[in-house]
Amino acid sequence: MKTPTVSFEFFPPKNAEMESKLWDSVKRLEPLAPSYVSVTYGAGGSTRERTHGIVKKMAEETSLKPAGHITCVAATKDEIDQVLRDYWDAGVKRVVALRGDPTAGIGTRYEPHPGGYAYANDLIAGARKIADFDISVGCYPEVHPDAPSLKAEIENLKRKFDAGATRAITQFFFYPDVYFKFLDQARAAGITQPIVPGIMLQSNFKGLKRMADLCGTAIPTRIADLYDGLDGDAETRDLVTAHVAAELCHRLAEQGVDHFHFYTMNRAGLSLSTCRLLGIKPEAKA
Repeated sequence: MKTPTVSFEFFPPKNAEMESKLWDSVKRLEPLAPSYVSVTYGAGGSTRERTHGIVKKMAEETSLKPAGHITCVAATKDEIDQVLRDYWDAGVKRVVALRGDPTAGIGTRYEPHPGGYAYANDLIAGARKIADFDISVGCYPEVHPDAPSLKAEIENLKRKFDAGATRAITQFFFYPDVYFKFLDQARAAGITQPIVPGIMLQSNFKGLKRMADLCGTAIPTRIADLYDGLDGDAETRDLVTAHVAAELCHRLAEQGVDHFHFYTMNRAGLSLSTCRLLGIKPEAKA
């Protein structure tokens, strides 16, 4: 198998201890020379300022190529445009443009901000007017909870690419066929841009199940069985998680996939272990 390339996603910390953990993870993963790294918002646009600060610090103090998440929720067009200009001026040339979760939480009705960008394709078009950003977007191989069908999901993704997106990153999944079916449908719809598999590195199975239920991701019974009885054994859960993720990546790579986006949960060890299982090692220091 050809050694793949990777990218990593971090989330903004809520306190000083978590911030220390984040920067430790960044420092440990930096030698893997990822293609880029992204930093999320909290639900409903919370943690926005923290996200911006982290992304700018990464750009200034590391060799990484950071991408800041931008969403449509709880902000006017002027506010979002200013954030985009600030990113560009700070040397941040990449963003991840998303509609975002409703301010009242996942499962509630999404209402566009009256003075903002209504949907992701509007946001992408707005960002394109400001600067020549590298723009990643999201997609759901098992269909977004708000989308009525796979066809509607694909049509929405095409609108994002037509507006100027560079690539799509999938929601996490566990069945390779789910990804390849989605990829085939996207290609049939005329989408030629990269669709990167998003790989989840969450070793807390209860947390994983909760996230999967919210976004409609199916967890195979055999994977659920691997975590059975491990609630009090974090070390073994980590080993299982790295092997499950690496196995999925290997199965995708067998059919030509050569880039993976890891949802790191700000835990460097799991990302390092999974990358090592894929043959990805830190770059040798000069």
